[in-house]
Amino acid sequence: MSTTIDEATLKGIIAEVMRELQGQAAPSGGSAPSLPSSGSIEFVDTGEATRGTDPTEVVIGLAPSFSIDQHQTITGIPHADVIREVCAGIEEEGLTYRLVRVLRTSDVGFLAHDAAKLSGSGIGIGIQSKGTTVIHQRDLVPLSNLELFSQAPLIDLDTFRAIGKNAALYAKGQSPRPVPVRNDQMARPKYQAIAALLHIKETQKVQAGAKPRALQVKK
Repeated sequence: MSTTIDEATLKGIIAEVMRELQGQAAPSGGSAPSLPSSGSIEFVDTGEATRGTDPTEVVIGLAPSFSIDQHQTITGIPHADVIREVCAGIEEEGLTYRLVRVLRTSDVGFLAHDAAKLSGSGIGIGIQSKGTTVIHQRDLVPLSNLELFSQAPLIDLDTFRAIGKNAALYAKGQSPRPVPVRNDQMARPKYQAIAALLHIKETQKVQAGAKPRALQVKK
């Protein structure tokens, strides 16, 4: 028996997954509903990002679509809350943060490594729009990292805060215990379709060869 899934069936599966994640009733037209833009945060582009000299800073590298076309993680956490918690974790350790947007790639490992190369402390955090996050160090190769949080559906606000805290501890030259990572074997199949769609949407905003941009939160 053939196991090939035709396009109509795939669209139906994706629509159902999105309805379940958002708690919405099935739309009468049968098309996949768009993700809401709740809790959005706006940034001001202040020019090309430069390498910092402050050894107390952690640079946070945001993906191309972060709070532009996508405004929440895969589980509906507003990007404003993500940024607030990560920055709070850094500040709790007495360090500072700087925000940049990485445009040349949507790969979270390279996002984080580009951030680390710009950081005065050599430590950077990369965050994809759907929530996947990496803590990186400038001297490591891009495909290596300090901590990887690959299952975006399992990252909550407490975890984002702990990520900021650990990044600050690395910047201080310490070796913190890795942030606990939840494990759910059902998370991948449950969210696989929507994750793929969100990553495609992110990748459409990539600008090959573009330099990172310095950001400030719009008041």
